[in-house]
Amino acid sequence: MVVALAVAAALFYGAADFCGGLASRRSSTLAVVVWSQASGLLVLLPALALIPGIARPSDVGWGLASGISGAFAIALLYRGLAIGVMGVVSPITAVLAAAIPVAFGIAHGEWPAPPALIGIVCALAAVVLVSAATPRPAAVEDAPLARAPRARRWPPGIPEALGSGAAFGFFFIALAQTHADAGLYPLLGTRLTSLAILGGFAFAARRPLRVTRPGLRTIVVAGGLDMSANILYVLAAHAGPLSIAAVITSLYPAGTVALAAVILHERLGRVQWLGVAVALAGVVCLSASR
Repeated sequence: MVVALAVAAALFYGAADFCGGLASRRSSTLAVVVWSQASGLLVLLPALALIPGIARPSDVGWGLASGISGAFAIALLYRGLAIGVMGVVSPITAVLAAAIPVAFGIAHGEWPAPPALIGIVCALAAVVLVSAATPRPAAVEDAPLARAPRARRWPPGIPEALGSGAAFGFFFIALAQTHADAGLYPLLGTRLTSLAILGGFAFAARRPLRVTRPGLRTIVVAGGLDMSANILYVLAAHAGPLSIAAVITSLYPAGTVALAAVILHERLGRVQWLGVAVALAGVVCLSASR
């Protein structure tokens, strides 16, 4: 069950990130993030009635903690996807998003079975392979190094990807600390917190939140997919070990890369295709371990 739920979460996350990154290329990142986070409530509120739970203070607190990290994670990710190559930014984010919960689980005595360990290694290797073969954007690669500051030697979007991955790692850990019978109340605390942070920043900085009508449709789709993925991840984290749920969920770059290749014509190299194959092998190993 944990594998199926996590795979579904990965697919939804991958599609949501592509839509959010695409919208951020047409509107300001802050506006995209705020409206996508708000539109996610259209999915969460009906789901609260379908998946009832107990709203304990501790679970709500973990939801607030995940909301803080989630606000920074999604803002950095959409910014990175907007200015960088999706096939690079998304997998690098996923490496940290997977590695941090795995390290946390192992540190707390959560040792998966041998087939699951093989699957985890495959999954982590897959996200590295998917990102290894994508070239830097021409504008950055062709720029003279003498004219660029030292920090600019990295392709655009990579610093954002690293920050986003670390924040997502803590986001996954925080949500996994909630009780299984809490239902989706932690996610409600998560979303309200992230909206308060992002909306408050927009108000304080006097940043406009206007988006175009075509862009708004993409943003609403991104928000709905993202919240659906969050719900699936919470269910997966409560159905099995955190290390397995987080790693499988972090395979979402495969969906983002595939959509970027088809719609934006970002080319996939042989190493990236190898990464997809390794990811599938990892899912098989993780499925066999349950």
